Amino acid sequence: MDFNMKKLASDAGIFFTRAVQFTEEKFGQAEKTELDAHFESLLARADSTKNWTEKILRQTEVLLQPNPSARVEEFLYEKLDRKVPSRVTNGELLAQYMAEAASELGPTTPYEHLSWGSLLPPESQSDRSLARLLTPRLCFSGKTLIKVAEAEKRLGAAERDFIHTASINFLTPLRNFLEGDWKTISKERRLLQNRRLDLDASKARLKKAKAAEAKATTVPDFQETRPRNYILSASASALWNDEVDKAEQELRVAQTEFDRQAEVTRLLLEGISSTHVNHLRCLHEFVESQTTYYAQCYRHMLDLQKQLGSSQGAIFPGTFVGTAEPASPPLSSTSPTTAAATMPMGPSVADLAPPGEAALCLEEVAPPASGTRKARVLYDYEAADSSELALLADELITVYSLPGMDPDWLIGERGNKKGKVPVTYLELLS
Repeated sequence: MDFNMKKLASDAGIFFTRAVQFTEEKFGQAEKTELDAHFESLLARADSTKNWTEKILRQTEVLLQPNPSARVEEFLYEKLDRKVPSRVTNGELLAQYMAEAASELGPTTPYEHLSWGSLLPPESQSDRSLARLLTPRLCFSGKTLIKVAEAEKRLGAAERDFIHTASINFLTPLRNFLEGDWKTISKERRLLQNRRLDLDASKARLKKAKAAEAKATTVPDFQETRPRNYILSASASALWNDEVDKAEQELRVAQTEFDRQAEVTRLLLEGISSTHVNHLRCLHEFVESQTTYYAQCYRHMLDLQKQLGSSQGAIFPGTFVGTAEPASPPLSSTSPTTAAATMPMGPSVADLAPPGEAALCLEEVAPPASGTRKARVLYDYEAADSSELALLADELITVYSLPGMDPDWLIGERGNKKGKVPVTYLELLS
């Protein structure tokens, strides 16, 4: 107990000395040992690394999990060292709703949005007929919902894999740096600060002891000083001489401890370079995982687009049959629909197809008299049926549009082959 009290008193004395030294430095009343320029640059680089790592970590967490409540829940699970429960992604939830809707409505039963004609009173039969002609009735079958639900489910699974991979390869190393290496660096920097305060306090104590010794050793005036005072002055000089020796010994110890701590801290700060290399590797892995995720999403949506395109005639019976030309959009638009609408127009599809037949007779389709355009294929495209033209990336084909045709499709020709091609796969050339 006595030992603990002595240690407590010693620690309190050291803390008080450091507080006094720190306060005097702030008021400019004491000298401060400055670190070299290289050491200061290492400190600045470490602080910058820590600050930006925190910002990147937080924003990446927001990217992977936009829901703040879910992020708080995951944080609590991590602090409690418990496994985070599996959470359904938004894509998987949407797929579940679509599948349930298809199951309830039936695979062959369509459900429709209300058209303008259904909102008119029964006596307005002529207006009702006109409204049916002018307003399309959007119809989605249960089979279509099932196809989209399967695609959304695959998208949700891809998102889950991306979040898992990014958390392991990117977020975890950043957290390990902040919770491990940076805490060690901060601890050693605090120790270095204490060693510096002890060193500067020892310098100040030695300076005061030397000043007092010089004053005590001043030769007194024997005419005005009694012998008794002279003896006391000589004794005080000896005491201050001992005090100077003690202060010099404390300064040597403080300087040694400061140099040792400065070297330890310097080595840790120089290790930030290896941290940068590790973070760069993690960043490459994050980009790779993100690239894989978006490539999977593109592939899933491309497959879905092909599936819906192959059954487009069954889902939208009047897609390729019309009695009036579609209105041309503004020339300033750059969308695929605009590009298709501004293509040279050939004979009407309705004129080429037999009455009541929705299929496109490619053998009877001829290029329009006003000319055609060249287009470069952006991506490979596999024809869903005999009415479509298979495409290879970077090849050049001739394209044109027909009145009454879906604006998202064009007629493409390559040699003696002809068929429908999607506008989104083409770059129209001037």
